[in-house]
Amino acid sequence: MKQIHEYGKSEAYNIAVIGGDGIGPEIVREARKALDAAAAKEGFSLKYAEYLMGGAAIDETGEPLPKATLEGARNAEAVLFGAIGGTKWDNLPRNLRPETGLLALRKGLDAFANLRPVKVFDALVEASPLKSEVVRGVDLLVVRELTGGIYFGQPRGRDDQSGWNTMIYSRFEIERIAKVAFEAAMRRGKKVCSVDKANVLEVSQVWREVVTSVAAGYPEVELEHMYVDNAAMQLIRNPRQFDTIVTGNLFGDILSDEASMIGGSIGLLPSASQGAKGGIFEPIHGSAPDIAGKGIANPIATILSAAMLCEYSLGRRGAAARIENAAKKALELGYRTPDIARFNADKQINTVEMGDLIADLIARED
Repeated sequence: MKQIHEYGKSEAYNIAVIGGDGIGPEIVREARKALDAAAAKEGFSLKYAEYLMGGAAIDETGEPLPKATLEGARNAEAVLFGAIGGTKWDNLPRNLRPETGLLALRKGLDAFANLRPVKVFDALVEASPLKSEVVRGVDLLVVRELTGGIYFGQPRGRDDQSGWNTMIYSRFEIERIAKVAFEAAMRRGKKVCSVDKANVLEVSQVWREVVTSVAAGYPEVELEHMYVDNAAMQLIRNPRQFDTIVTGNLFGDILSDEASMIGGSIGLLPSASQGAKGGIFEPIHGSAPDIAGKGIANPIATILSAAMLCEYSLGRRGAAARIENAAKKALELGYRTPDIARFNADKQINTVEMGDLIADLIARED
């Protein structure tokens, strides 16, 4: 993975912007406001280039990931992405569906490590569907392998009577994602929980063996193995027991979405997909076509993804901290988008207003 480092104050960065479908363009616009405000405070500049992917790309070019988009992403320091998909494209062949574009982008950038932090803001403890004593203080990281496993394994297919997919992981793929998790744990609470299904799946048996071997190189980090069904239960029962979770593509997809509700809304959680260069930074939620254009989408997950972009791809920790602090401050002040407005309905604001508020808080910070 790209090493985090600090650049000179005059640095300029190229950012590939993919709004996508549904609420994607709306939330990305608000994230750009936060990025620009943080860049101005920290003394660097950003140059954006917009590209198509997903349903919007299918409508315009006939394919979910145009060559120009992949090329632009490869030439940028990072990709800021919204969301893709919608019922409009549900009946297309698999190779032409919007989601195929995102999978191809991840593969094309070799973005194999998906980092999904789950942190419960004190101001939103009461917004969680779980009891406050269960969620208060939760701060965990899901490290999901992103370019292997059952989503990419061959053979795959279907006929009139059945369908089949292959879950496969090489030792190389497991080793590199495990190293990402252990490195992250060294900067956090020095605990790794590796999630698998080794009691019934041979691929998980190999996963467990390799993760155990990688752990030997990190004697300061405590390693625990857990079956995925138990992990799903433990995330609800006692999420504070987790620090860093590492798991495969399918299990990570499901568990991180489950974990998103610990904080009260999937609209709050960012993610970073990292490889050898740059990365893709996006909220973990989907395109929500049912609320697209209504101005009620929560942009905070995308704004926090922009903070991760600053830290992981640009090496700008100061800018990342400014964005995170402003988002936290907005919530502490009681402002809420509709998805989290249950306890602060008198300060309910729309998508644009939340983006403007966070950008203004960044600009006014000393």
